[in-house]
Amino acid sequence: MGYYLMYYMTGFIMIPVFIFALICQGSVKRNFNRYSQVVSRSGMTGADAAWRLLQLNGINDVKIKRVAGRLTDYYDPRTKEICLSEDVFDSRSIAAIGVACHEAGHACQHAQGYFPLKIRNLVIPATRIGSSLGIPLCLIGMLIRSESVAYIGIIMYCFVALFQLITLPVEFNASKRALQTIEANHFLTETEYSGAKKVLTSAALTYVAALASAIATIFRLLLVVNNGGRR
Repeated sequence: MGYYLMYYMTGFIMIPVFIFALICQGSVKRNFNRYSQVVSRSGMTGADAAWRLLQLNGINDVKIKRVAGRLTDYYDPRTKEICLSEDVFDSRSIAAIGVACHEAGHACQHAQGYFPLKIRNLVIPATRIGSSLGIPLCLIGMLIRSESVAYIGIIMYCFVALFQLITLPVEFNASKRALQTIEANHFLTETEYSGAKKVLTSAALTYVAALASAIATIFRLLLVVNNGGRR
């Protein structure tokens, strides 16, 4: 009973993290919706902006394609494809140009062998195992009253936090590349640039929230395992 009592008692740890995550998600949606309504003076679409950024970096083997959904943009290093959502691919908005250039920034990282991206790709397999088995194994350890099993679960889940930690420089660097290119090559005016920066900054904070959640979860599990069994 000690473990489960501690598990419920430590639930308060997740409350500020949950609130922070909600604020970050709300900020992303608010900024994206706002600047999706503002058409850039350049007249470029998101796909145009991504293509131009690739050309400026001498990258000619990356495809740009449309995918379904909203805020579902990503770069796939396996197929070398920049996948832009329907709200970004054909849109001429400030938000679309910022998001598209961010994903093109990931393509540049891949092409140039950006070290944090390499490390993140290396830990992905361990992260998948840790995210699916870490917490269940820890809970099983509590159930059978085996601290060693519980700690193995926590160690496995630590790879989730490690992945989120490595993701931060990858995401911030992609946004930095995007904004530098946008500014230096006049994709947007000075006022429009400010809007794109707000969109990318708010999106980056969601990764900070994900890291905070992973760390808080680890801390909570450690408290439960270290103190729950003594009650």
